Amino acid sequence: MRCLILMLGALLVAPAALAVEALSTEELVSHCDKFDDPNAEKDRIFCVRYIQGFIDGAVATDERVAQNIVEEYQKDESFSERAARTRIGSRLDRYGYTVYADYCLGDPVPLREVVEHVVAAIENEHLVAANPLARDLVYQVLRRDYPCALEK
Repeated sequence: MRCLILMLGALLVAPAALAVEALSTEELVSHCDKFDDPNAEKDRIFCVRYIQGFIDGAVATDERVAQNIVEEYQKDESFSERAARTRIGSRLDRYGYTVYADYCLGDPVPLREVVEHVVAAIENEHLVAANPLARDLVYQVLRRDYPCALEK
């Protein structure tokens, strides 16, 4: 019991030790720039898995955030607010919750295709410099290359 209290106390004193350091764009580039090198399997895997993890995480959190927002608005929603929300429904059905993040993967897009877009983007020095965190670079590529079509 005493050991448990000491461990909990140590965790409270050093919360920064538990924080996850964001991956830099520079580090992602160091792996993804070897994507076409057949001898760099570990780098290729790192590149692909980071991008896949970004997308999986975004889909999971976007869906939960959207559900929380809907629950909040449904508490005091007016007729016009409900009408506006249900009009968005078809976009949600078509693209999923990432529509709120300004990118739409829609029908299943091959992961390799998305990775190739990110790999191509790392050659753009301006885009890399403007996004020091890897997550921001991947997000910008998704927004640029997978825009949501406007509903008519």
